[in-house]
Amino acid sequence: MSAQVHILGPQFSTFVRTVMLCCEEKGVSYSHGFSVNGEEVEYKGPEHLKLNPFGKVPVLIHGDRKLYETASICRYLDAQFEGPALQPEDVYQRALVDQWSAAISLYIDQAVVREYLLELAFPKGENGEVRWNKVSEAQPGVIKMLQVLQAQLGDADFICGEQYSIADALVTPMLDYLSNLPHAAELIAPDSTLSAYVGRMRQRPAAKTILTAMAR
Repeated sequence: MSAQVHILGPQFSTFVRTVMLCCEEKGVSYSHGFSVNGEEVEYKGPEHLKLNPFGKVPVLIHGDRKLYETASICRYLDAQFEGPALQPEDVYQRALVDQWSAAISLYIDQAVVREYLLELAFPKGENGEVRWNKVSEAQPGVIKMLQVLQAQLGDADFICGEQYSIADALVTPMLDYLSNLPHAAELIAPDSTLSAYVGRMRQRPAAKTILTAMAR
């Protein structure tokens, strides 16, 4: 049986993993990668730019429908397909999920992924070496974002209360990568509520074939 949707982008991308997590949570079958209908799509090439003029991933392809921007994709999946809801019914609680989805996609992604993790994963230093000065400069920003997340989490099970939501799907791949770093304890204290949260997210059935801790 063919997949219901295709996710354009590489599996290592945190945002691609977010969409995959939402599909898994909803029970939506999916394929992923840069091959669409048997044709390779060059990253930032002409066909990619037709799908997303900003040259970013992921892009969701659902029949003739194309969508970009991760949180928008996730909201579409939640509304379009049956399965557990990824957004609360209550208007205010739903707005909180939207708020945190935006904050994670903008501020937390910038500090954690763009300025920190990508420097470790795709070094830009001489001879492809990690620019450790850049990593050191970025680390306080990462710690600040983690403190913000821990304060929001409090004693709740999920980022926005007692229901798994799009906000959790957005932040979990980022925290999973951080938790796998050799110096992870410097960032997320092993006895913290945030560490316990990551452990819970990793144990969800939807996560077990996607997150790095489960795939290694």
